[in-house]
Amino acid sequence: MDITEVCQEARNYFAPAGKRGDMSYIHDGTYTISGHSVSPLDFIAEGQYFRICGSTANDGVYCNTEQGRATLTNETFEGQIWEMSVPRAFLALCAEIQQWRNANEAADSANMSPFQSESFAGYSYSKGGSSASGGGNGVTWQTQFEKRLSAWRRIRIL
Repeated sequence: MDITEVCQEARNYFAPAGKRGDMSYIHDGTYTISGHSVSPLDFIAEGQYFRICGSTANDGVYCNTEQGRATLTNETFEGQIWEMSVPRAFLALCAEIQQWRNANEAADSANMSPFQSESFAGYSYSKGGSSASGGGNGVTWQTQFEKRLSAWRRIRIL
């Protein structure tokens, strides 16, 4: 799961405890991304998550590991890097969302059909509806995980 999408949906980038009020977890500067490393990034611990803002090619959330930085595109930008303190329970939820998406967001999935019921060539099906699914729209990961995401949701990002 792209953790960036889930953080955007929850409007939560998990500022480290003790730094939320003074916003010292947001670092403004000029950053260079080269060879899947970010410089300077000495304020982010190995394995810690961070958010890039103001980049042309790399805005998003990454984990400070070799694998986590593998998708970064080389560039120099003036912007921000946010320290993050992502709870394990949130990461587990992101993994569950990805599993659900893999199983249910294929083009041939009944979940993605805009129809509540279909009938053709002797085959028919009906799926249950809910007010959350928009009365006929396909079920999305946002509606499927809405209640569980609400525990992490913020009114505003900062």
